[in-house]
Amino acid sequence: MTDALADVAKLPGVAGAVDDARKAVDRLLGHRILRRRSAEVSTESALRGARASAVLDGASVTLDELRTSESPSDPVVQGSLRVSAELGTLTDTWRNAPRQALARLHVLAAADVVDGADLGRPRSADAVVEDVLGLGEPPSTSEVAARLDALSGLLTSPTKAPALVVAAIVHGELLTLRPFGWGDGLVARAAQRLTLVSRGLDPKSLVAPEVGHLELVDDYGSALREYSSGTSEGVARWIVHCSAAVAAAARDSQAICEAFMRG
Repeated sequence: MTDALADVAKLPGVAGAVDDARKAVDRLLGHRILRRRSAEVSTESALRGARASAVLDGASVTLDELRTSESPSDPVVQGSLRVSAELGTLTDTWRNAPRQALARLHVLAAADVVDGADLGRPRSADAVVEDVLGLGEPPSTSEVAARLDALSGLLTSPTKAPALVVAAIVHGELLTLRPFGWGDGLVARAAQRLTLVSRGLDPKSLVAPEVGHLELVDDYGSALREYSSGTSEGVARWIVHCSAAVAAAARDSQAICEAFMRG
């Protein structure tokens, strides 16, 4: 059997970027505060990740607002918070039945916006598709179905590719396909984080890649558009961007640890 993801990991520039990100995560995981307070760091990371993902989908909200508001009015923020809250329960499902996990993520993300009959289901041919990142015309429903099947097959097959590469491909495919039409960004970023957790890079979910994508927001859309082009250079650039985002997120979580150390 061929290992398509391992082949992607060999693209120029990918190995170095992945190695830098993995080192940043390893530095975080070695922080001594995590021996006692890893759950608190994970909770803070989840909140920051939810906020960042919502902002990347067009919401305007601060961390202080999230901490002081029990029920934010923006449906994007509400959806992002629901996704973040339930992410930890989906690790096994994501590992064994990724299509089922994606459906659940969409239910969580879009419950306030999309009709109940459409929640968790791939979009119909006449559905309106959000284009927050300026990707242009979305793929057809038949292409969406075929590529989701292919992605699910990749995720449930053995691979020697690093978790960072797998997570980047998951994120890029889902944002390119926009399989649901609304909330796809929230779903794609959650799926990236799930991949990093389920494949052992960040087993306690301490790193919020969403925070890194927001920090590198000027590169986020352009890197994704290059990925969507389907060229090997575009795919490599996207993985390099995702690796840089994870490294930035690991540094942000390191800062959380330091803040806890200072009390």
